[in-house]
Amino acid sequence: MGSDSSPLSFPRVNIHWWARFPVAFTCAWRMPGAAPSALCRPWAVVGTDDATVPVAAQVAGQLGLVHNPSAAALLSRRKDLARARLQAAGIPVPRHRRLDLHAPLNTQVRDLPYPSVVKPLSLSGSRGVIRADDPTQMQAACARVGTMLRGDDALGAEERRYLLAEAFVPGPEVALEGMLRGGRLQVLALFDKPDPLDGPFFEETYYVTPSRHPAADQERVAQRVQQACAAYGLREGPVHAELRLHAGDAWIMEVAARTIGGQCARLLGFGTGRTLEDLVVSRAVGRDLPLPDGDGAAGVLMIPIPRAGSLRRVEGVLAARGVRYIEDLEISVREGYELVPLPEGSSYLGFIFARAPAPEQVEAALRQAYSQLNIVTAPVFRLEKRGESVKRKE
Repeated sequence: MGSDSSPLSFPRVNIHWWARFPVAFTCAWRMPGAAPSALCRPWAVVGTDDATVPVAAQVAGQLGLVHNPSAAALLSRRKDLARARLQAAGIPVPRHRRLDLHAPLNTQVRDLPYPSVVKPLSLSGSRGVIRADDPTQMQAACARVGTMLRGDDALGAEERRYLLAEAFVPGPEVALEGMLRGGRLQVLALFDKPDPLDGPFFEETYYVTPSRHPAADQERVAQRVQQACAAYGLREGPVHAELRLHAGDAWIMEVAARTIGGQCARLLGFGTGRTLEDLVVSRAVGRDLPLPDGDGAAGVLMIPIPRAGSLRRVEGVLAARGVRYIEDLEISVREGYELVPLPEGSSYLGFIFARAPAPEQVEAALRQAYSQLNIVTAPVFRLEKRGESVKRKE
């Protein structure tokens, strides 16, 4: 299991590192009263991001531990393969096509349904996702994403060569956090995304739970995620899904066999009284924790990067923290670091957390807190060598 802190906090279980794999960790667990020899036996392997999920499945399978099939883990990471599987299972998906960056694009994009969205096969966090309203915009978007992918050494050759293009699905977007046990989905939280995500880029900002959508829509979301997990072959562990409500149905945008990314996992603690890490680890070792009914509402603002440049300072932090219902505000980027917005960027400036009796109050508090911030940046200058001269470029 991979973690950004050690040791982990987990009730009644002592955790020890057992072995380190190239891109993942395994843990050995010594239960209270177990013999020291129990340290030699791993109890679980947990992938913590898109890249480690397939590896964790393979390692767990070789060790004879509870795991998802490797093919299912791969489907949860590869958007093109996932789209084909969902379509074969009769689950609504937008019209889609793989684009080959090594072949002429003009003929490939000519008859796409516009507006369309182009995206990398395996990146997350809206990186490289661009809306195009006509073939000219689509060719420009593909060139931009292709340039970004060529510089990413973590991707395989196929993931750098091909892109996925699909029809843009309008409508409000939601995110579901769940847990699978024997193929059955338990919904931990359903988040509304109150800001419209219409492009041309798709930077996520506000997450608010519980959802304010009608109960029938919420049930449809859970049903579609359950169906998608079954189509992929996922049976165990965390699930993070994103869907759009459109034309009376819930359209799968993504189903990943991992938890929600970054600091957003803290929202689960507000709603369940359990940290997401505790829930994942308990399920991995077969010790499901009881979940108390949550009260009130919670939300997070992933502070967007307003422009490219070097971060000088963030003003108004104290005023933002003083807004009623704000629980915490953290700036993740240090002064002097370069800010790279979407679609090339891969991080947020920081996070604002709120908790209140109702989701409307949470959203209002987050918006008010954000309005107090003034993000000050400076231009970034790079040196380009041309012949014997050096030119400064902004």
